[in-house]
Amino acid sequence: MSLLTIILNIIFPPLGVAVEKGAGKDLIINIILTILGFIPGVIHAFWVTSK
Repeated sequence: MSLLTIILNIIFPPLGVAVEKGAGKDLIINIILTILGFIPGVIHAFWVTSK
């Protein structure tokens, strides 16, 4: 995980997921979680980009 990915995951989680995994189900899930609450979106972004 690069420094850019970490910064994107904190500032705008869907963008961090999109850069790391591209458009797909992980991005859709992260957008929904970010809309429902910012913290769940950040946690999911770190979880997706770390695996």
